[in-house]
Amino acid sequence: MKRGELAKNSGCNAETIRYYEKIGLIPEPARSPNGYRQYSDEHESRLHFVMRGRELGFSIEDLRSLLDLVDRNAVSCSEVEKLATKHLRSVRDKIDQLQRMEVILSSTVNSCSSKNVPDCPLIDSLFGR
Repeated sequence: MKRGELAKNSGCNAETIRYYEKIGLIPEPARSPNGYRQYSDEHESRLHFVMRGRELGFSIEDLRSLLDLVDRNAVSCSEVEKLATKHLRSVRDKIDQLQRMEVILSSTVNSCSSKNVPDCPLIDSLFGR
């Protein structure tokens, strides 16, 4: 299949596919006699893996590490678990940060007068007043 068809089938932008190819997450496809890239079901499967990993917040480097294990037929649930546990800790840290941000923003927004006046609690808090 051509890149446009792979993009349509996967729901991934064609430029993103090109980027993943450029950085080596997706292998370069064979070319047809007329020069068109010919993507296989394997490319589509690998693209799905990358897209799903990105949806879960894995970094490009994490995905590269996981795919390296797959490519070398060296998948070890223990290694994958270590990487996933590290990522889960990072996700939980981000959730904690977002919850703290929510409390501060909610409090600041609630202290706004909603009037057309020059005093603004949010601006003041950003200046540290």
